[in-house]
Amino acid sequence: MCAESLPELMGYRRPDGRVGVRNHVLILPTITCATQAARRVTELVHGTVSFIHQHGCAQVGADYEQTFRTYVGMGTHPNVYGVVVMGLGCETHQARSVADEIAKSGKLVEVVSIQDHGGTLGAIAQAARIAARMVQDASALTREPFGFEELIVGTECGGSDACSGLSANPAVGVVSDMIVDRGGTAILAETTELIGAEHLLAERAVDDRVAKRVYEVIEAMENRAIAMGVDIRTGNPSPGNVRGGLTTLEEKSLGAAAKAGTRPLQELVEYAQRPTKKGLVWMDTPGHDIEQLTGMVAGGAQVVLFTSGRGTPTGSPIAPVIKIATNTPMFEAMRENMDLDAGTIIDGTESVESVGKRIFEEILQVCSGKLTKSEILRQHDFGIWRIGPTF
Repeated sequence: MCAESLPELMGYRRPDGRVGVRNHVLILPTITCATQAARRVTELVHGTVSFIHQHGCAQVGADYEQTFRTYVGMGTHPNVYGVVVMGLGCETHQARSVADEIAKSGKLVEVVSIQDHGGTLGAIAQAARIAARMVQDASALTREPFGFEELIVGTECGGSDACSGLSANPAVGVVSDMIVDRGGTAILAETTELIGAEHLLAERAVDDRVAKRVYEVIEAMENRAIAMGVDIRTGNPSPGNVRGGLTTLEEKSLGAAAKAGTRPLQELVEYAQRPTKKGLVWMDTPGHDIEQLTGMVAGGAQVVLFTSGRGTPTGSPIAPVIKIATNTPMFEAMRENMDLDAGTIIDGTESVESVGKRIFEEILQVCSGKLTKSEILRQHDFGIWRIGPTF
């Protein structure tokens, strides 16, 4: 199928000019103490989403800044129409500070504090009233066409097997090239799962500065492990990866790097930081599925491609996550969780290129409104990479 015959992307234009493929009202708790109240608002008001987390207080320095950046990234995300920021009142990450930063994007945002509204029940009631108005206003919006240059696609691989580096991951690499060639952005993440393959990405860096940065982020990730008495480079992958047939971190990394396709590496960005360039971008994240998914979404990815050899229900509260099975038996066993089967590459009925085109077509449909399995099951996972201790 040629690119011209594919349906166009359809999304919601936001005040800051970005385009969302979903139209959520986000109930954003800035402190773990407010997460249950935020969840109850979503139970009352259809069209709202939220997430449970354990962050927001007793954080300092770079760790505080990274969590703050993640909150703001979720609130300013183009898939979000409006935001109700819920706080307790005495936490480190003040709800008002987060809301003020989100407001700079021109997005509708209001604040509800549990302490200022007489406790949990009062805060829930106030947040629900605000959210109900936002949802009704959001429902009046209509989709409009937008180009690939406005699309950011995140890529991720969960528990792997011996098929991952042969089927789903290289197929996602084909998609990455297709997105980049059309002016869009593809995010490669999971720094821990690129250890051993860093030289391949450094060779594709657009300049020496980016190539140097590749080795710097790998060294920093290794040093974090060494500080805890672990040599991660010589260690085996997780138990699930081992059961899937992988024996070394390098095997995992070579398969994970295949998601990056073949185009030049334009830049490296920090966790939850929005890319400043189009094309292939590396975000420095851990390998933990939920934490790195959150980082890419907070960085602006409107949709995420998630490959798995073991099977996973993982999803995001605000971005559709397309789950791609690396082998057909697992796809058949977990059809309610997996969106696409790349195991056809292993059995020889499809090529890597044809599966890549199939994934690309799925992106078009999902961006224009088709629900993914994780959305249907309301799999709203969220976790922030902590880089400092709690005080």
